[in-house]
Amino acid sequence: MILSMAIFGSIGFFTRKTGISAEALVFVRCICATIFLMSIWFIVGQYKKETWLKKEVLQTLFCGVFLVLNWVFLFKAFEAMSISAAISIYNLAPIFVLVMGTIFLNERINIQSVLAVTCCFIGSLLVVGLREFSSVDNFLNSGFIWAILSALCYAMTMVLGKGIQQLSAYATTFLQTIVGIIILAPIVSFSEFQGLTTSNWLYILGTGFIHTGFVYYLFFNSLRYLSALMTSALVFVDPLVAIALDVTILDFRPSVLQMLGMIFIFGGIVYTLLKPVPAKENTNAI
Repeated sequence: MILSMAIFGSIGFFTRKTGISAEALVFVRCICATIFLMSIWFIVGQYKKETWLKKEVLQTLFCGVFLVLNWVFLFKAFEAMSISAAISIYNLAPIFVLVMGTIFLNERINIQSVLAVTCCFIGSLLVVGLREFSSVDNFLNSGFIWAILSALCYAMTMVLGKGIQQLSAYATTFLQTIVGIIILAPIVSFSEFQGLTTSNWLYILGTGFIHTGFVYYLFFNSLRYLSALMTSALVFVDPLVAIALDVTILDFRPSVLQMLGMIFIFGGIVYTLLKPVPAKENTNAI
């Protein structure tokens, strides 16, 4: 899990080096992931054990739409703002899951959760920079919308994916990446791939086979051995690596307000994910 999250933390750095648009990169990423995960799926023989329920397949395909949009919006955010700012806002996804659960699933929300959501919201404003909200043009060009949309789509993927139980992680991801190929094929301008350097292609294929195929393989195989608490904690390896690379390699220098914003965001998220569950609620859940 640590290795998968650490590798994924470098995806923003790779994205900057590919030389192609977000849509084109996600298209290649879906192709590479499909090839890699389908190969593993057949090698381990999991395809023979799948239980194909119509409801779950449709649910998985619907999730795939949001997963692909999540990737596209995240890469667009990387193009418009610093990796540190984009990845901080992207990690608001668990907060959006909490809000969605309250609105659509009638789940209860307490005052502590409200404070955590407020803390994360203030943090996101500080990370982007208050001056970016001084005019409509600045706001639209800041990348804030792309980052928020990526977090929202990721949250939708998590919410919709909760009911998928029979399909394996390989089958689920395979179906979702196939959806990505179908959605993006008519949109991508294939002329973007002309004139790319060897370095560009290495970063493109690295994003596809390593950050998607290999990382997803490691991630899904580690989930079965780790508790939900440990998984939630280790997910933060991803933004830590992303911010470290942004600072050390891409020379990003966060302002005091941006640093404060990151503390607000991750503080609120950590509290939301790791807060102890009251004994009464825990008993009911069991």
